Amino acid sequence: MTTRRQRALGAYQGFLNASPVFSLDDLAKVAGGQDPRARARERVKYYVETGRVRRLARELYAAVPAGAQADSFAPDAFLVAAALRADAVFSHHSALELLGAAHSDWSVCTAYTAGTPTSVRWGSHTARLLSAPALALGAKWSTLGVRSVQRAGRTLRVTGPERTLVEGFRQLRWVGGLEELVESAGGFASLDLKVLRDVLAAYDKRSLWAAAGWFLERHAKAFHVTQGVLEEFEKHRPKARHYLPRGMRGGVFVPRWNLMLPPSLVAEGGAGEPLA
Repeated sequence: MTTRRQRALGAYQGFLNASPVFSLDDLAKVAGGQDPRARARERVKYYVETGRVRRLARELYAAVPAGAQADSFAPDAFLVAAALRADAVFSHHSALELLGAAHSDWSVCTAYTAGTPTSVRWGSHTARLLSAPALALGAKWSTLGVRSVQRAGRTLRVTGPERTLVEGFRQLRWVGGLEELVESAGGFASLDLKVLRDVLAAYDKRSLWAAAGWFLERHAKAFHVTQGVLEEFEKHRPKARHYLPRGMRGGVFVPRWNLMLPPSLVAEGGAGEPLA
């Protein structure tokens, strides 16, 4: 007859098989009893000592697959970030990856959270939770332009193409730079211009309208952008010349958008004026 201990061990094993990355609180739900956290802490300590589990941070762990070495095993960064914060919304380069558009790999996984920003590093990988843009977007930070995707059997929330594009221009360092953003976003299957307008209106920054307008002009054919749309975006351009990226020296001036851009990103024969 199955003993209570055997049933408990079976429950733990089932949990590890289904939970590649988990917190102590997650394991405590399986432990049960009068003090489930204490029981979970004792159990996970044993698993860490025997190499069945790798400790990533305080009360955060990864199940080690059979045959792998705990000290060299690298868990999925997206699952780590999701386990760190239940409200995680993946953003920037991580959004490009989840949307299948990233042009190159990146070792930093980023997501927004309403909680305290934090990060976890293991090997060459980092999961970084960024402050949600609640000041600009209010309560809409977790819903505006956000969609769900599946990864390793788990549902993750991620900024969609439109918001990823805008927030990439807004914080280029988290998206791998301007060229990475432009090349990656150019591979989106489609852009919903209404959603794009909504995101731009929420951030209410002329430089973002101009950057998005320049991008749409660059990819007008792929995203079925009319001259009427470009003229609409042009009305929101900044009144003063704006450098993209900020702090850039020299570059090419694109009068229509009042933008200074790297020469490599201004199409040959386009309306740009090189400046020293």
